Formats: sequence, structure tokens, C-alpha cells
Amino acid sequence: MVTYRSGNDLDLDQVIELYRDSTLGERRPVDDRDRMAAMLRHANVVITAWDGDLLVGISRAFSDFAYVTYLSDLAVRLAYQRQGIGKELIRKTREASGPQAYVLLLAAPKAVDYYPHIGFTRHDSAWLLRAGETVGCRGS
Repeated sequence: MVTYRSGNDLDLDQVIELYRDSTLGERRPVDDRDRMAAMLRHANVVITAWDGDLLVGISRAFSDFAYVTYLSDLAVRLAYQRQGIGKELIRKTREASGPQAYVLLLAAPKAVDYYPHIGFTRHDSAWLLRAGETVGCRGS
């Protein structure tokens, strides 16, 4: 039976192992422990899913609790996917964010078809400034 908890006081090794087993580790700095620890420490909405002592899922988000919550990471172990754990993590994240806050995310390439299936609406005007890129005019 899967249970859910909130809070970011977690064992970093368990979190990194979950990211690797969910394939999210392919797009996160799992080999940089300091960066992963900072990512976890600074998130203000963290919901986890547990099968006994095994961490099987995580939702890591940032919220102002009034207008928007950015769901930065949603990870579920491969063996636990397609059991509704991801949906429940999102539901609990939304609940923790407040009744008026939007939930916003950038879908991982492998999850693009998942989010519309569970009720998300596509938004075509998102913009990204990657680490190392500067603000300025392109082509000048």
C-alpha cells in the first residue's frame, strides 16, 4: 500500500536513486550531490510516495500559494508507474498550493502525452532562458 507524505527532509541518496529509476535522472544533475541537495532543500512543496520504507515517487514544486505553483519534478519508479501514483502526487501538490493557484510544468519528452491525458491544458507561450545564456537581443 502506497502512502503519501509532505516535506523535503529526505535522505538524498533515496531521492537520487528514485530519480535514476524513474528516468528523470537522465535530465537532472544526479551526479552533482550538492546541486541535488540544493534543489530539494529550496523546494517549498514536496510530496512523496512510499511503499513501506521505499521512496517510490516525488513531486517537487515551488509555489506562492496564491497564483501559481511550478511543478519542477514529477518522478515515479518504473515498476510503480501506471498505478495512479503520479496523478495522486499532482493532486496533493495542487491541494497544498491553495485553491486558486495554477499548476504549471514543463513536460519531459517521454511524458508529453501523459499530461493532457490527466487533464492538463497545453500552453504554447512558454519561454526558456538556459543556464549560461544571457538576457539581451539575439542577432545584435
